[in-house]
Amino acid sequence: MRAIIQNGLSGPITLTDVPKPAPLPTEVLVRVHAAGVNPVDWKTRAGSGMAGLQTFPFINGWDVSGVVEEVGFGVTTLKPGDEVYGMPRFPHAASAYAEYVTAPSRHFARKPKGLTHVEAAGLPLAALTAWQILIDTADLQPGQKVLITAAAGGVGHLAVQIAKAHGAYVIGTAREPKHAFLKDLGADEVIDYTRGDYEGTDVDVVVDLVGGTSPRSVKPGGLFVGVPSGVDSAIRDDIRTSPILVEPDRAGLEAITALVESGALRVHVDATFPLADAGKAHALGETGRTQGKIVLETL
Repeated sequence: MRAIIQNGLSGPITLTDVPKPAPLPTEVLVRVHAAGVNPVDWKTRAGSGMAGLQTFPFINGWDVSGVVEEVGFGVTTLKPGDEVYGMPRFPHAASAYAEYVTAPSRHFARKPKGLTHVEAAGLPLAALTAWQILIDTADLQPGQKVLITAAAGGVGHLAVQIAKAHGAYVIGTAREPKHAFLKDLGADEVIDYTRGDYEGTDVDVVVDLVGGTSPRSVKPGGLFVGVPSGVDSAIRDDIRTSPILVEPDRAGLEAITALVESGALRVHVDATFPLADAGKAHALGETGRTQGKIVLETL
């Protein structure tokens, strides 16, 4: 099969022929139709991110959408021909920038009906990050106020919609050209971060997706979640703080699927690239100016 290989830390990534994997017991072999691109991908390529957990040669990528081709012994949830999506094995290597991946069957869920593989590949890591912050960690309740930084980005634009679907009042930060996009997704307020920080002091949950955001807007007893490094809890002793690192989660994926199929959640794909152009996809992502997600097409 073809895969994007990196032979060492901070080295180049190249399209190479490698052996096709075979599923172990409880694993499935998935023919990858599309692979999502996330900041952790280019950070890992460059030697940060999850690079310390990988061995080389390394196949980057975690987001997968494709079709089950083979199942290992003991798999009961999926069968050949099922269309699936997921973020398997994170933070260990999933090797998604390839024509085939193997992973535990319960790291996948059935692809949302009506989505293309390209759209579905843009969801798992970003949507699970948003879900695990807002629902699993914050236990978001109707009427609560949420501030999301980098709200037009991959995680941010999905977090806006997940928060709205759960009845929250959503404030997003983004450059002015992206304000209409966020309003269309349901944001109640949009702030141009280049003109100053949010000055409110009554936010129940802050989701900081850029780092360095002040927690002063969190009301006493509220929650500040920083991705990935959190915030110094000594800054304020009257709020809760939490870092987060997303985990594979079939139940979370199934909840995300339900939101997609109900029309409450949609993924915006900003750009697609063929697998061979993974380097170009990373270069675009590193500009920090994309809206929504970048996806590689493997077929």
